[in-house]
Amino acid sequence: MVAAPHALAAAAGREVLAEGGNALEAMVATAAAIAVAYPHMNHLGGDGFWLIRDPRGRVRYIEACGPAAVRAGIARYHDMGFDEIPTRGPHAALTVPGAVDGWRLALEAARALGGRMSVARLLEPAMRMAREGVPVSASQARLAAEKKGELEGVPGFAAAFLPGGSVPAAGTLQRQSRLADTFDHLSRAGLADFYKGDVGREIAADLDAMGSPVARADLAGYQALERPPLSVRLPEAQLFNAPPPTQGLASLLILAAFRRLEPARAESFAHVHGLVEATKQAFRVRDSAVCDFDHVTQDMGALLAPEAVDRLAAAIDMRRAAPFGPGRPGGDTVWLGAADASGLVVSYIQSIFFEFGSGCVLPGTGVLMQNRGASFSLDPRALNALHPGRRPFHTLNPALAVLRDGRVMAYGTMGGEGQPQTQAALFSRHVLYKVPLAEAIARPRWLLGRTWGQMETRLRLERRFDEELVERLARAGHDPLVLDDDYSDIMGHAGAVILHARGELEGAHDPRADGGAAGV
Repeated sequence: MVAAPHALAAAAGREVLAEGGNALEAMVATAAAIAVAYPHMNHLGGDGFWLIRDPRGRVRYIEACGPAAVRAGIARYHDMGFDEIPTRGPHAALTVPGAVDGWRLALEAARALGGRMSVARLLEPAMRMAREGVPVSASQARLAAEKKGELEGVPGFAAAFLPGGSVPAAGTLQRQSRLADTFDHLSRAGLADFYKGDVGREIAADLDAMGSPVARADLAGYQALERPPLSVRLPEAQLFNAPPPTQGLASLLILAAFRRLEPARAESFAHVHGLVEATKQAFRVRDSAVCDFDHVTQDMGALLAPEAVDRLAAAIDMRRAAPFGPGRPGGDTVWLGAADASGLVVSYIQSIFFEFGSGCVLPGTGVLMQNRGASFSLDPRALNALHPGRRPFHTLNPALAVLRDGRVMAYGTMGGEGQPQTQAALFSRHVLYKVPLAEAIARPRWLLGRTWGQMETRLRLERRFDEELVERLARAGHDPLVLDDDYSDIMGHAGAVILHARGELEGAHDPRADGGAAGV
């Protein structure tokens, strides 16, 4: 089973499974294909994070996020007259893209579990899609129109995504020929070539010509790595998520604190209010603790300990809304999931941060560079201050749960600060309230804080929520904003894949996206 926000990406993964590949191999094929089909949300110039539950029950975590370049210091930006790091253009492309080396490390794990598929076979669907073209999705057309003014002057963007200087309509065939050439080369030279070989040389040369601080030495020195995942135990499941620099800590804290409140019914005031208030408590902890893993000063285990979670839950007033701060910037992302009959379950998330990332498309390779480094601060006293070699804060966080009933559930979503909230809505509906998986994903959602393409931080709700619930949230002190949409993009594109105790596979993806789940 594979789940993805675009049908062509899901099909690429399903084909691998049908040919005998395992879930990790299917995930690499899906990840490469989704970069072609959804370039406004992810690309080879971005980062990725993996949670992998192997057939023996071990849960592994791969961090594939690149650090700031050696030349990317605070003084550089101040000398250029910046008070903040730009969000677009070459100066926003200041971190090494880690996703492709994450694919490499994931394939090492796949081979250790019996995987035998070649890199060429796994990249073939993406190469073909880039060469022959993929219809522009509705969300890409809409976001390209909304952001055209800030992106059309960025090096390489118009040539790649604004043919003739205009935004292509949804359904227009979009080719990425130079990206197809890059996939072709990596198929023959190996994924490490993206950093240490001919592709890496081309990337570095183009970035230097554009004025980005990322140099060839930064690329050549990068490697994805494994770390222990974060975990917290609920009565129903053991939850896993990603450690810093991601907000995985917040995702675990929200569900752990909410579970102590014991609301009785899905979509009740206690359910929605309880999760919103747990989110506020968890985000306060996140904002005081999460930075580059190597510079974290607080003990993640202590923050997730039962007594710490008890204190968070006790701070929640089930009658009144607490204040909420400005939140973190949101970003564009894709979540992908896969599982196979051997017991291998994968939760993966891949991103370029803002819609279309930095906007820089490298002419030699067709790679679209992320702008994740824009989440750094130029204040040297800040928790996430810019320093060469440091990893920026990430909203990205893949989720995985091992349930007491024997199921293993990989789940996640895109959506900036909405990621932990949608994870909590999906898990609570399906696991705590027994809502069927596809319905749990499709039911109306809410969002507090920022997400991709949005600066609004009020509590937003899709209009399918009951009016009485919205009124009660308002009386409790929330400032609810009911959206015009029944299914809104800003609520993220969620999905899940479940391996059942007897080996059956179940999957579902979001009606808010263009994909679905595909099984063999």
